[in-house]
Amino acid sequence: MSELPVALTIAGSDSGGGAGIQADLLTFAAFDVFGTTALAGLTAQNPDGVSAIEKISPAFVREQIVQVGRFFKVRAVKTGMLTDAPTIHAVADALQTDFFKDVPLVVDPVMVSTSGARLLDEAALGALKERLFPQAALVTPNLDEAAVLLGGEKATQATLEKQAVQLARMLKAPVLLKGGHLPGSLLTDVLADTNGVLETYRCDRIENVDTHGSGCTLSAAICAALACGAMLPGAVRRAHA
Repeated sequence: MSELPVALTIAGSDSGGGAGIQADLLTFAAFDVFGTTALAGLTAQNPDGVSAIEKISPAFVREQIVQVGRFFKVRAVKTGMLTDAPTIHAVADALQTDFFKDVPLVVDPVMVSTSGARLLDEAALGALKERLFPQAALVTPNLDEAAVLLGGEKATQATLEKQAVQLARMLKAPVLLKGGHLPGSLLTDVLADTNGVLETYRCDRIENVDTHGSGCTLSAAICAALACGAMLPGAVRRAHA
């Protein structure tokens, strides 16, 4: 364990194992990264849907993060589902302690479900913008989440790069805008930094697969690659592959 790079995931539990903390740990292991966790919420679910959600107190979420930092030399952190504004503030506070100084943070802004339902209220969205995005080394919205953040229409293939640049400048953090919700057999993700420099990642769509948890897996893979010492574009490239 001590010889492996260590990553921390702060996210919700998926009892079906396809997303959340469970998917993150599987992804870390695939990169030979030792995974540590802070549970931010509990779900009762399987790939067909979620039947119940239980919140965890913000103080307990913070304490989990701090205890990991006290023992482990964490090399990268990612966040997933954060249930409300107090939880987001608690996470942001914990990540500003000396344990996590200069540790890259990947923020997967889980705010819109696959069905299109909003998962975060306006207070939580404001907390993300105010507290967590400014700390991020990378933010990884899908098209629905990008539209919420920008307060406009969902990107098309023609506007993907423009929206990625707008988001990076607005959030003051690099953004990987994921184009998986666009139609077509070719998938395009766009990485934009705060200066408007772009890098594009393309791959063929794999048909007839369950994509539940794909956003968690991608952000966890980027986090793991950063924990292994990769620079951001290379980490995204390795994770994308």
